[in-house]
Amino acid sequence: MTTETYAFNADIQQLMSLIINTFYSNKEVFLRELISNSSDALDKIRFISLTNHEVLSTEDSLAIKVIPDKTNNTLTIIDTGIGMTKEEMVKNLGTIAKSGTKAFMEALSSGADISMIGQFGVGFYSAIAKSGTKAFMEALSSGADISMIGQFGVGFYSAFLVADKVTVISKNNDDQQYVWESTAGGTFNISLDENPNSERLTRGTKVILTLKEDQLEFLEEKKLKELIKKHSQFIGFPIELYVEKTKEKEVSESEDEEEDKKEEGEKPKIEEVTEEEEKEKKKKKTKKIKEVSHEYEQVNKTKPLWMRAPESITKEEYGAFYKSLTNDWEDHLAVKHFTVEGQLEFKAILFVPKRAPFDQFETRKKRNNIKLYVRRVFIMDDCDELIPEFLSFIKGVVDSEDLPLNISRETLQQNKILSVIKKTLVKKCLELFNEIAANDEDYKKFYEQFSKNLKLGIHEDTTNRTKIAELLRYHTSKSGDDMISLKEYVSRMKEGQKDIYYITGESRQSVANSPFIEALKKKNYEVIYMVDPIDEYAVQQLKEFDGKKLKSITKEGLELDQSEEEKKAFEESKAQFEGLCKLIKDVLGDKVEKVMVGSRISDSPCVLVTGEYGWTANMERIMKAQALRDSSTSAYMQSKKTMEINPKHPIVIKLKAKSDEDKSDKTVKDLIWLLYETSLLTSGFSLEEPNVFSNRIHRMIKLGLSIEDEEVEEGAAVEEDLPPLEGPASNMDEVD
Repeated sequence: MTTETYAFNADIQQLMSLIINTFYSNKEVFLRELISNSSDALDKIRFISLTNHEVLSTEDSLAIKVIPDKTNNTLTIIDTGIGMTKEEMVKNLGTIAKSGTKAFMEALSSGADISMIGQFGVGFYSAIAKSGTKAFMEALSSGADISMIGQFGVGFYSAFLVADKVTVISKNNDDQQYVWESTAGGTFNISLDENPNSERLTRGTKVILTLKEDQLEFLEEKKLKELIKKHSQFIGFPIELYVEKTKEKEVSESEDEEEDKKEEGEKPKIEEVTEEEEKEKKKKKTKKIKEVSHEYEQVNKTKPLWMRAPESITKEEYGAFYKSLTNDWEDHLAVKHFTVEGQLEFKAILFVPKRAPFDQFETRKKRNNIKLYVRRVFIMDDCDELIPEFLSFIKGVVDSEDLPLNISRETLQQNKILSVIKKTLVKKCLELFNEIAANDEDYKKFYEQFSKNLKLGIHEDTTNRTKIAELLRYHTSKSGDDMISLKEYVSRMKEGQKDIYYITGESRQSVANSPFIEALKKKNYEVIYMVDPIDEYAVQQLKEFDGKKLKSITKEGLELDQSEEEKKAFEESKAQFEGLCKLIKDVLGDKVEKVMVGSRISDSPCVLVTGEYGWTANMERIMKAQALRDSSTSAYMQSKKTMEINPKHPIVIKLKAKSDEDKSDKTVKDLIWLLYETSLLTSGFSLEEPNVFSNRIHRMIKLGLSIEDEEVEEGAAVEEDLPPLEGPASNMDEVD
């Protein structure tokens, strides 16, 4: 047997060193690459058989077999693909510059026969931009730089990640069986396979990896099944794993003894047995023994559902596929199955689950649940560029025909094709949500689980903000227990109403009883209740909807329609209460920015409104609750408060009368502080000094119960800093 030794191309030697030491951080990819190569080889022979059925006469079954051998520490991958001739082995397994892909393109451009696409080199170097002839022809006709195709011809060399020695035995219909062998030492050997003990291949290729001592985990059945299911589950050909099966067999102890005797060479004795003795023998105890056998088991049983037409797939099939994909115990809520064709080609199935994951917004969790495939070969399931964070709950599969199988799968993240896929996925997701919205019951379930995601989308996605806004639902002052869309709110706006009114707060109950909505309710305006903390962030981005501005009724700048009479009465009130407003500002100092007569309250004496561009009271509460907040930013973001007084309220009228009598009256000042602190609470703020406020209330209780300070039991705390609420002896200047 003559063995010929060849030197690897210099580029190959350098590349192998890079692959083994740098490019493949994850060693398990070698199996994906080799199975993908086998799949390509099978594709080629199937393609040729379309015009020449004779090529399958040597072997008509198209399959891939994976055989672990713990005795010899080898892992073997066999396919019945096209195989390689000796010449192709030298060309395709020794160089990149003259790899099958590039050589094929050069041959094509010089007018060679298209049938030579079947040469194993193209497939053996892993799939290029697209599989088969189509990709080559398209690349050629579009004037692509052909030399770049060679970069995808490195999948085979990933075998050296786990193997000390790689042996390739291949048989092409046009040649004899040859053996290629290398230890990655700079050379490789090729010889005619004349070994009488060697298995004769009918057609195809057999890759034998002699594993390194520290890589023997890849001989374990469980590990191999896991890797095949992860990366090659949807390869179009059956992948069969050589597995060990153990069966229990029940035998009687006497039979077992006889077997032992036979093995020892003793002759069985012939005895006459009566019928009773026969029955006794049958009653003898039996025992179980284990029988070990080996057989091939198909691993990739789940078919790529996305390759079928949507109309041919039943709801049960989608349900079964969803569960196998996600390990969810419940069925999905909705599904979107589509194909994109044109300059970019990919197929996808997207599922909306029934429940939000418990760790949905955890920072360390996986950012998305979309599995990315390239021509049925699994690439990754954690590509952040594939879908935005607000859609991270969407589960499914994307199978691209255009993405390259680069050296390292991580480089896909910089690929421009991904950004196009991402745009399409977002568009299709929004279409899917609108389809769910057609059924009120389903959308209610969806919105309960994923409303926060939609609001996060408002905050993040500037392009689709309007479309996402149409999906939002809110309770309002008129909707009762139902939730309505912004579109529905606009459709039933009062005539002459220019803005969409909303209020943010901690709960529906608190905002429904808020003093801010008193006047709007009386004027029959509808107010949207935003009680989810994320609403505060979303509404900062959603400035308007359908040409109507969103206006917070707890901020400055709220202008309600007034009749001429109302305007006149309001101006008179402003002039009438100007003195009281000035006095309140003087007493409160920098606690409020200004004091003015307001039109938004009707039943409460006063409220505290915030600046148009600062935090609302609710946002201030949310920010204070942040465990890792930066308190240095709070100072300039905290709202500047404006006190608005109600000129029609008896307390305000009486306070004005009392202040008109004596502006230095200490009781007036104390009542102003009480009004300020109660309005802090009713407006949604928190008290800076709750003990001072409670002491004021206690003094009022004592006054109401006619309790003098002398009556307080000895040892009880006396509020020395707080003077009596009435009487000339009051020392009100010490208050606060």
